[in-house]
Amino acid sequence: MAKKEMTERIIEAMKDPIRIRNIATSSHVHHGKTTLTDNLAALAGMMSDKTVGDVDSGMLTWFDEQERERQLTIYGANVSMVHEFEGKDYLINLVDTPGHVDFGGDVTRAMRAVDGTIVLICGVEGIMPQTETVFRQALRERVKPVLFINKVDRLIKELKLTPEMMLKRFEDLIRDVNVLIQKYVEEKYKEKWLVNVMDGSVAFGSAYRKWAISIPFMKKTGITFKDIIDYINQGKDEELAKRAPMHQVILDMIIKHLPNPLESQKYRLDKIWKGDPKSDAGKDMLSCNPNGKLAMIVTKMVPDPHVGFVAAGRLFSGKIFKSKDVYLVGQHKKEKIQQVAIYKGIARIPVEEVSAGNIAAIVGISDAFTGETVCDADQIIEPFEPIKHIFEPVVTKAIEPKNPMELPKLIDALKKIGREDSTLQVKINEETGEYLVSGLGELHLDAKVERKLKEMGIEIEASPPIVVYRETVSGKSKEIESKSPNKHNKLHFVIESIPPKIMEAMKLGDIPAEKEIKKKNLELQKKLTELGMDSDEVKNLLLIHEKNMLIDNTKGIQYLNEIMEMVKDGFKSIMDEGPMGREPCIGLKVSLVDAELHEDPVHRGPGQILPPVRAGIKAAILDGGPALLEPMQIIRIDVPTEVMGGVLREVQNRRGKILDMSEERGASILQAKVPVAEMFGFDSALKSATGGKGFYSLIDVIFEKLPKELQEQVVLKIRKRKGLSEEVPQVE
Repeated sequence: MAKKEMTERIIEAMKDPIRIRNIATSSHVHHGKTTLTDNLAALAGMMSDKTVGDVDSGMLTWFDEQERERQLTIYGANVSMVHEFEGKDYLINLVDTPGHVDFGGDVTRAMRAVDGTIVLICGVEGIMPQTETVFRQALRERVKPVLFINKVDRLIKELKLTPEMMLKRFEDLIRDVNVLIQKYVEEKYKEKWLVNVMDGSVAFGSAYRKWAISIPFMKKTGITFKDIIDYINQGKDEELAKRAPMHQVILDMIIKHLPNPLESQKYRLDKIWKGDPKSDAGKDMLSCNPNGKLAMIVTKMVPDPHVGFVAAGRLFSGKIFKSKDVYLVGQHKKEKIQQVAIYKGIARIPVEEVSAGNIAAIVGISDAFTGETVCDADQIIEPFEPIKHIFEPVVTKAIEPKNPMELPKLIDALKKIGREDSTLQVKINEETGEYLVSGLGELHLDAKVERKLKEMGIEIEASPPIVVYRETVSGKSKEIESKSPNKHNKLHFVIESIPPKIMEAMKLGDIPAEKEIKKKNLELQKKLTELGMDSDEVKNLLLIHEKNMLIDNTKGIQYLNEIMEMVKDGFKSIMDEGPMGREPCIGLKVSLVDAELHEDPVHRGPGQILPPVRAGIKAAILDGGPALLEPMQIIRIDVPTEVMGGVLREVQNRRGKILDMSEERGASILQAKVPVAEMFGFDSALKSATGGKGFYSLIDVIFEKLPKELQEQVVLKIRKRKGLSEEVPQVE
């Protein structure tokens, strides 16, 4: 199909929200997402169908050299294509996402842009840890799933399954998927969003061999499981692909079972935007109004050597076009759009305008960041909820340039990298002059920081991986009094832990981990009360910062309002750097319980208020039984049963604990909990202990109290590394 004709069809379809589907692929690593995307792109005439799934010449969305080298998706990409269904053209905006857990932030960002996801599962391996993670990510954003069971040819060729055995295998997989959906979806979607083989929201096939089937397609064409087994056993893959073309089955399933923007925005909006649904902006988004106020969220920032950064984002209402003035809500600044485009693989096709319901590329808002809200310059709206990844960065490296003259270049490069991937955190350690970069794992830092800097021509020295701990308390402090330097102001603090139920709700995103309470928030108050927090404390909640709470439990203190912003600033600074090792704090409920303030404003300026706030909170933490929390990875290890002994030893030598063991088809599956500090080099040690046959995947990251006997030496090590005095602070 000629490029011009395809572009014209895309432009026509994108004007009608009913004919748009915004979807993402999602799965465990190596379960076939990029090969599926290739297949669908070949249909759209973007590449030859001869190169589908070919690591060297195919893989349309692998535009970074590292992706071909490592043979996995690192960045993901947008592809727009048109599919004819029941006589009408439909626009499919597809986001191909990574499967490796270290690049899971890209999946989280993609889920904000889309309304549906096609989840791929390998027919042989079944549900793997990252399959569960992508379900959590999708359902948390109210993104509806359909299922594709991939690599079915392996069930036939390798496992020699009969039609009956295949059906049983599919039934088991579909049941397991529906268990996951019910586990993570909200109550009202528990029945509606289950996948069902009979209605065609489940398809089976082989992305690499270019064929797929579903029950409705089998009924329509008369093809049977027996026919499929015969074709595969006789090596007639091309004939099978003609009889049951993958693109036909998959794209029909997407159009029939995944929602268009008009439908999805009605139920997704209150999850991702906390503004007033009855306001003009709220009504425009609920109706996906192309002529309404502009409301767009940036979900990806892609560096471009010619134009700086290209922002990709989802429009919920309004339209964008060249020369339009827009406002970046997070950056508090106006920008002018220079170009709008739609994606076709990695190529951008400039268009006159893009309206509500679409995913677009924008040149001209280079200062935006992932999660930024873009609106009309003269109609500023409430920002969208932050895009939060389910895992926190737990591995850090200190980076400095080999040539000190290149420091400004390094700072600029790190800022760019941080804008591109918001799960990377960049901090400057003022004492040591180090640049600390935190990511989701060693591979994340290697691929997106170290290799990128090398490509930019910046030679760096990187420290061995550092683990970031969290500081908390194990009990409740007594009331601590803290005086200002001039002795005219006194503040009284009490600190205790946030209840575990509330911490879990923050982890799941049901309670915000970051929120300033400026007006009465009845919804938040209700949730916190239901989770066991005292109703008076809930009403007095001022701020949630990095899963820590500041509460004003004072009564009728004169002039308190005038210093409250300083109290908040002081609270935040200690939550960012706790007293033991200047590590971030987590799970602290800090209550201001009393205060005496001088009547003259001159005597209660920042220089008199900030020191007692910081000193008082620090002292209360040290009095409340200070404790270090260390990150732990819950991992799944797949290993041949005969070499399991070596794996058990490897886990136990790393302070690990086996949580569960099971056996499936001659292989053992272990679930273990191992401290992140002990995980470095685990992959190569596992390969060595199993003769290259064992592999592991991440299920979850949790924080647990560091054993008491290790706490002092770890704190000392942290303080040494940061150039702090080796004397651990004690409560006075």
